[in-house]
Amino acid sequence: MTGSVIAIVDDDVYIGDMLEELLRREGYGVLRAYSGTEALMLLEDRRPDLILLDLMLPGLNGEEVLPNLTGIPVIVLSARAAVEDKVDLLQGGAADYLTKPFDTRELLARIAVQLRQQSRQDGILRYRGIALAPETREATVDGGAVRLTRTEYGILKLLMQNPRQVITKSQLLEQLSMDTPDCVESSLKVHVSNLRRKLREAGAGEVIEAVWGIGFKLAE
Repeated sequence: MTGSVIAIVDDDVYIGDMLEELLRREGYGVLRAYSGTEALMLLEDRRPDLILLDLMLPGLNGEEVLPNLTGIPVIVLSARAAVEDKVDLLQGGAADYLTKPFDTRELLARIAVQLRQQSRQDGILRYRGIALAPETREATVDGGAVRLTRTEYGILKLLMQNPRQVITKSQLLEQLSMDTPDCVESSLKVHVSNLRRKLREAGAGEVIEAVWGIGFKLAE
């Protein structure tokens, strides 16, 4: 789904740039790594929602990196067309395999399928690079952690659960009262302002819009 973060692991700068432009145009956040070693270092600090993995990489190759990418769907992008190669990689942990050169429409469709499946499995809410894990109350922007108060998390969660709706102030206050007592009508604007600032500083841009006299909604 758009808003998810995808890591491109490919040492071919031209292909990587093409993929990044394609993905950003579709609304995805993008991380880049140019070798297997760099990919593993990247994953120590960031957790993308999906990885596009080339096999012919300097240092650790794709086959060596793949076993370390547990819990994240991996689509292998490779010029190898042999059925044996595909079977080995799929059995080795890859979620999908696409042979180069590929049609970008097919790639986007396969990405969408994997993200839908992952979303159903982990229950994580995603929007424009923001991810919320309701079970752990963790929030990330493009894979980087964002520290939110309980009230700020509650506001963002309600908005992300209803991405196309205007949430009225009374609805927010009613829902938040179940989790936290520190949000009242007089302080709601301050909580929203602080939340906006934290998301902006984390690189998400302007995510929350005020609807004058009514409430708030996610920006289109």
